[in-house]
Amino acid sequence: MDRIAILNELKKLLAPYTEKKEMLANIHEDTDLVKDLKINSANLVDIIIEAESKYKIEIDFDMASKMYTVGNCIDVISAKFNQPG
Repeated sequence: MDRIAILNELKKLLAPYTEKKEMLANIHEDTDLVKDLKINSANLVDIIIEAESKYKIEIDFDMASKMYTVGNCIDVISAKFNQPG
């Protein structure tokens, strides 16, 4: 799965949790989930759980702690999704 596909899916996954819905149309890899999209830390956990379910991956605590920008999220999902099973 390529970065663009993950980004498009990530927009859908983030939509219910962001207070700044208008920002979703223009998110990019440097978009900060907390600062730019106003997603609270409790919802970050929900987003990680949803990503795990959607992509059938496991995201450990160390990887989850790196998921603070859209680009970091794509990196983690891509790395886990493309791991040999």
